[in-house]
Amino acid sequence: MSKMKSALLACSLGLSVLTNPVFAKDLHIGLQAVITSLDPHFFNTTQNNNMSRHFFETLVKLGPHMELQPGLAKDWKPIDKTTWELTLRENVKWHDGSPFTAEDVAFSFQRAPNVPNSPSSFASITKEAKEVRATGPLTIRITTDGPSPLLLNYLSLLPIISKKHGEKASTEDYNSGKAMVGTGPYKFSEYLPNNRVVAVRNDDYWGEKEPWTKVTFKFLSAGAPRVAALLAGDVDLIDGVPPSDADRLGKDAKLRLVSGLSNRMIYLHMDSSRDRSPFVLDSKGTPMDKNPLKDSRVRKAMSMAINRDAIVGSLLDGRATPAAQFMPMRSFGNSKDLRPEPFDAEGAKKLLAEAGYPNGFQITLHGPNNRYVNDAAVAQVVAQLLTRVGITTKVETMPASIYFTRASKLDFSVMLLGWGGADVQEAVMPLRSLVRTFDAKIGAGAANRGRYSNPMLDKLIDQAMDTLDRTARAEISAKATELAIKDTAIVPMYFEQSTWGMKQGLKLQPRIDQYTMAMDIR
Repeated sequence: MSKMKSALLACSLGLSVLTNPVFAKDLHIGLQAVITSLDPHFFNTTQNNNMSRHFFETLVKLGPHMELQPGLAKDWKPIDKTTWELTLRENVKWHDGSPFTAEDVAFSFQRAPNVPNSPSSFASITKEAKEVRATGPLTIRITTDGPSPLLLNYLSLLPIISKKHGEKASTEDYNSGKAMVGTGPYKFSEYLPNNRVVAVRNDDYWGEKEPWTKVTFKFLSAGAPRVAALLAGDVDLIDGVPPSDADRLGKDAKLRLVSGLSNRMIYLHMDSSRDRSPFVLDSKGTPMDKNPLKDSRVRKAMSMAINRDAIVGSLLDGRATPAAQFMPMRSFGNSKDLRPEPFDAEGAKKLLAEAGYPNGFQITLHGPNNRYVNDAAVAQVVAQLLTRVGITTKVETMPASIYFTRASKLDFSVMLLGWGGADVQEAVMPLRSLVRTFDAKIGAGAANRGRYSNPMLDKLIDQAMDTLDRTARAEISAKATELAIKDTAIVPMYFEQSTWGMKQGLKLQPRIDQYTMAMDIR
């Protein structure tokens, strides 16, 4: 080869390298949702659990489509109808180098439901276990009160922590990093609340070694700054791409989009318990002693007043699916007979009159302004639709960190909320969390912020929870779903579509639970 040809080839190769994305071993991710704590047991919510998975692991892992996989437990078997035995992995170490043992698992079950000031605890998960006992250094036996067909599902949700570091640790000890010792693929480096979390690779991890030396998670709750950070190269990947920006980003040669339907249902929860609800007024603005939201006809009218197709088409640019029930179609335990509530403003007015409210009444719709896709705008449109049928609706939105704490304290009357993530694997799971009568002792109704209660529905939900046969459990769950929707326990509106934007050269496995984890990015 001549010197001229060699030079030309070298130039060609050099240009080729320069025109392809070059990634350092550091990864920067822009997240829409802001975490409230690094304590893995403080607040059972998607954004906290998403972050927790980098540092702490569960006995059973969930694949991208919610399939159960071995985690810290390498296998398991039922001993009898109320006893399971799990064999833990060998040679797993905590971040400080100490060995992971069965005692850590037993301790995690003890601590998780008892964290002080938890807005939404893990009691609904740990309640499945009557007793958790270490029978050897790497064996655990879990005893339940009765048959527990969903035990493995719940084990996929509980972060396992170090007994040594967690026994005397407070939530603040985790936030400061003092107690942040897990078994996960990343170690804690830094946490600045409302700003960022920095993680570094755990080179002693028992599983596949991560390609990223350091991962910085930046909290960018507003859509415009998040998109701007991606375009400027300040971050390598963002979640929650605003629908209005998706087409523009998709046409940028330096970027690529990845999308997938999520299991996150956006819905309205209504105070159907109290006789006097804090934000319910009559048509003249006077507090009402008789809460109209307790009447299923009023709740049904609210559902009929919502134009789901218009919200999905206009506000979400078609990047969502109208919802008829608690989980997307073809999910386990869904009803085959339910369809999204048709928009019927005139029918809603007639139903309100039939319920005794021909002149309507007034409410305030509360919601977050930085948690779901276009959440504040959706709240405004829902308010307009309700106002048109006679329910004069004001809107008040606030940051998610404030909103969910207040909603869990029952501060509101009508709430715009979302439910999905890893907690939604079968229909009976959201049913039990959202519309089963609240009972702190057994962890039921943990997210039932409207305090809806229906003994017939409770019976079906409890029956499904105790049914081992999958076919029978699916049928019972479908019946429970149909009853909940018929009584308008909640108003399901739509399922979000998740969209991630990233630099060319990156690839991400989309997850139905909307988690954005460094472990899924290559």
